[in-house]
Formats: sequence, structure tokens, C-alpha cells
Amino acid sequence: MTEQHVTLERLDNVLVVHLDDGKANALSNAMINSITDAIDQAEADDTIGAVVLHGHPGKFSAGFDLNVMRGGDISAVVGLVSDGGDLVRRIYGSSVPVVAACTGHALAAGALILLACDLRIGADIDCKIGLNEVAIGMVLPYPALEVMRLRLTPSAYQQAVGLAKVFFGETALAAGWVDEIDMPDMVLSRAIEAAGEFATLQAGAHLASKIRARQPALDAIKAGIDNIHTEFGLS
Repeated sequence: MTEQHVTLERLDNVLVVHLDDGKANALSNAMINSITDAIDQAEADDTIGAVVLHGHPGKFSAGFDLNVMRGGDISAVVGLVSDGGDLVRRIYGSSVPVVAACTGHALAAGALILLACDLRIGADIDCKIGLNEVAIGMVLPYPALEVMRLRLTPSAYQQAVGLAKVFFGETALAAGWVDEIDMPDMVLSRAIEAAGEFATLQAGAHLASKIRARQPALDAIKAGIDNIHTEFGLS
């Protein structure tokens, strides 16, 4: 564990990764590294069969650290966006199932982390899920488009990409942002329950099947990450 805002809890064969910076669960480089380390730990331990990513009440993650994104250092911005893309790819191609306990708002890169998880349990509250990049004058990077295309309905994908549409509750469920919604105080327990079920899957078959289904997208996400420097004019 390398970031005080990320804590790990072992429950039988499930590793729960609690994200709580007391605010918006901003994805700093340190938090990204901590989540990656937790997945590495789970994959390296044969007694861990699944991971749960859990936000604090009202927040899953509001996206990249704005201190970096608005700090004026383009190299730092590119580094953070690249690290975020790597994390999305890491989760999406993980050898262990990853379940999201989405306790509230999931915006921008936070929404992409949500989409990368194998199963996403959302809270039945008035929370925002989506990407607002177009609304603030940014063009969505290719890695984001790839994971959105795979998980959202065609209509929701077009609205999310071109119109910066933000989704709520049942509309987020219908759009594909989450797979289930539950009462706020039941989200974590339901995610742990599901992760416990997935932990009994045969690990090799799980990974091989996942990669067969996702390899083209994983390759496209990597290509997009590799081109981020070019997009920001740093190549």
C-alpha cells in the first residue's frame, strides 16, 4: 500500500480496495499506483480470487486530480492521463475478476475505472455518472472511447461522447454504466458477495476467456495510450 487514501481489507478470498481521500477520490498518480499495486497483489496471491473497488459514501471517483490537470505542466498532465489509461487497461485485462462498489458520483476518469470493472454495483441515489470532457472543451482520448464503446449501449455511447451526457440511477443502469443498482448501504456487501462467487471460478479459464473477448479492445486502448503524447503535442 503506497497511498494513505487507499486501504486494503482481506475477506476470505476477496481483496477489498477502499478508496477514500475524504473528498472526491481524485485519481492522483499515487492513488493510481496504489490501485495498481493492489491488483498486482491479488494476481500474485493464489488465495485471492477477486477484487472489489469501493468508494466512500457519495463518491466513487470524480476523475483525475485537478491540481495536476489545471496546474499548467503539460508533461505532468500527459503522465497522469497515461497512467490513468494504463490503470483502465490493467483492470479490464486483470487475471482476477474486479467488482466495482460504486457508492456515488463516478465522473471523467472515475467513470472509466467503473466501466473497466467486470461487474459494477451502483448505489440507488441521485449521483452523476459520465464524462464531461466535451462540456469543458476537451476531446475524449482514444482509450476512453474504446472502453466506453464496449460497455455502453450504442445510444448512450453517442450521447456520452458527443454531448457529455451525465447519467443517473436507472438511466445509468439502462445505459450500461452499471450492471446492478442497490440501496446505498447494501452496495459494498453486494459487491463482496458477487466477488466471493467469482473467486470460485477456475482462474485460467476466466483469464483466457476474458482475453479472447477483450484482446482487440486491450490492444486499441494500449495504442491510444501510446499516442497520448502526440495528442498533447509533445512528440
